[in-house]
Amino acid sequence: MLDAELRDELLCRMDRDQAVRTVAPLGVPLPREIDEEWDAVDTDNTAFLKGVIAERGWPGNDMVGEEAAHAAWVLIQHADLDLEFQRSCLPLLRAAVDAGQAKPSNLAYLIDRVRVAEGRPQVYGTQYCMQNGVFGPRPTEDPDHLDERRAEVGLAPRADYDRTMRDLYE
Repeated sequence: MLDAELRDELLCRMDRDQAVRTVAPLGVPLPREIDEEWDAVDTDNTAFLKGVIAERGWPGNDMVGEEAAHAAWVLIQHADLDLEFQRSCLPLLRAAVDAGQAKPSNLAYLIDRVRVAEGRPQVYGTQYCMQNGVFGPRPTEDPDHLDERRAEVGLAPRADYDRTMRDLYE
C-alpha cells in the first residue's frame, strides 16, 4: 500500500536537495555558506533515509510511488559524506531493482558513485569531474564494452551522455 506521507516527505527532501545544488553555477567553487548548506541538507537527508530504511527497508515503487522511489535514490546518491551508508544501500537497491521496485539505471549510478569514492574505476561511466582544468568522465573499467553495459541498465550511449554532461558544464 502506498505511503503518501513518506512519498511526500521524500519528494520534499529531493526538492530541497536539488534547490541547494542549483544555487551556484556548475563548474565553479561553491561559496563557503552554500557549501555548508549543501552539506547540512545532505547530512539531514542521509539521517532521514537511514531511519526509513532501518524501519521499512528500501522505499520502492509500491511503497512510495515511482517518483518518490527516484527521490530516495537521489538522496542516497548524494549521501557522499557517508560512504558506508551508500555502500550498505547497494544490495538493498539491487534487490529493489530485481523486484521491479527501482530502476536499473539508478543502481548503475550508485555503483559508480561508490566505486569512484573508493578510488576504483567506475563501471557505467556516469561520474564526471573537473581534472586539471578539463571536465570529463572519471576512469572507467573496460571502456570497449561500456555502451553494452550502459544499454543493459537503460542508459544512453556514452557519446550521448558525454554531450549532455559537457553541455551542463560548458
